[in-house]
Amino acid sequence: MRIGIGYDIHPLVEGRKLCLGGVTIPFSKGLQGHSDGDALTHAIIDALLGAIGEGDIGSQFGTESPKYKNISSLVMLEKVYEIIRKMSFQVNNVDSTVVAEKPKLASFINKMRENIAKILNIEIERVSIKSTTGKGIGVIGRCEGIASYAVVSVNRLVHSPRSTAHGK
Repeated sequence: MRIGIGYDIHPLVEGRKLCLGGVTIPFSKGLQGHSDGDALTHAIIDALLGAIGEGDIGSQFGTESPKYKNISSLVMLEKVYEIIRKMSFQVNNVDSTVVAEKPKLASFINKMRENIAKILNIEIERVSIKSTTGKGIGVIGRCEGIASYAVVSVNRLVHSPRSTAHGK
């Protein structure tokens, strides 16, 4: 078993849709980013890539590439899942937290869990998404941005030659 941790933060800006966990959430601002700015999915992607030793979101989906401009982060998650499968891993679980002063996210969390679980081919019970506020403190508390944290665990399906190379 391997464990990975991910973190992402994006500023809230006018003129963008707010997308978290692949769900468009009605709000007056959205998250700035090269892709759709989905900080939750980005944190999960970083955690997954870390768990399998394949870098981070920037190394896989660089902001210099026009092909990722405004791309859905769920599409990027699908590509990461393909890497996971090719390396003979399976996702065990995802535990994540979104930190946002506004909007309230409770009514959207189940759909986010469904989206993530479907792509990672796991039961919804294996995807935890929680939300909290910044308690009025800092960038998050002033409604200037949204941050997300994620921890994942993955298991190797079979022993492959790569699994013994360099301690992997």
